[in-house]
Amino acid sequence: MSRALAGASVLALAAGSVQAAPLVTAVPRLRPLWPQLAGRGAPSHVALTFDDGPDSASTPAFLAELDRIGVQATFFLLGEMIQRHPRLPRRMVEAGHEIAVHGWDHRNHLRRSPAATLRQLAHTTDLIARLTGKRPRYFRPPYGALTAADLRACRRLQLQPVLWTAWGRDWESTATPATVLHRVLRDLHGGGTVLLHDSDCTSAPGSWRSALGALPGLAARCRELGLGLGPLAEHRLPTPAGKSRMPLPGPGTPVADLGGSRPPLPG
Repeated sequence: MSRALAGASVLALAAGSVQAAPLVTAVPRLRPLWPQLAGRGAPSHVALTFDDGPDSASTPAFLAELDRIGVQATFFLLGEMIQRHPRLPRRMVEAGHEIAVHGWDHRNHLRRSPAATLRQLAHTTDLIARLTGKRPRYFRPPYGALTAADLRACRRLQLQPVLWTAWGRDWESTATPATVLHRVLRDLHGGGTVLLHDSDCTSAPGSWRSALGALPGLAARCRELGLGLGPLAEHRLPTPAGKSRMPLPGPGTPVADLGGSRPPLPG
């Protein structure tokens, strides 16, 4: 643990981070300490989530496939992608899916000031609410690196941060539907949250097809296990409230380890 935290500290300093106290919640081994952050919900249910959309080149294919297999999901959207594809969020809500906040862009929040973090999360939240008529409830930071500024912004905006318990590494150029499904099923369990991507805007070109192709197998496996598969709204996550909310870290808290979160692509 100390090696991981030390490495993350060096990374944050190299990135020029101006945040004094990012959380250590991106460390996978620490996530069980905060079940609601890890996305651990009802034991009879699995939450299906997608990041990085909306994208007119790929998101409609996900909507069609999810409709075909009878599954709804939570989509964590980027504000700059909403600006490029403003009609899709409403279409997603009309199809019964849940919309959540992934940030304005995919820049690591360790590289952003607290004021900029709040401003951009507020802008994305308001844009989603204006286009869909529904205010988002959940937030997931890029790369899973949740900072103290993120948490403060979430309190101001009444957003609940949620990470994940299983993913398919579907952003890689070598990913296939089979490899994505294998990686997801390896960590699949009741109460878990699955992370996939409905856009390749920050991934290898065309990699979204690997996630799309894994969906039928994921749905079938959940049925075999007697698990429901759907959005976070049906996941019965503990909701932080009042003093039960996750405490803000003190000034001496080491920065988050990015292990287990997606490494940025070159460029």
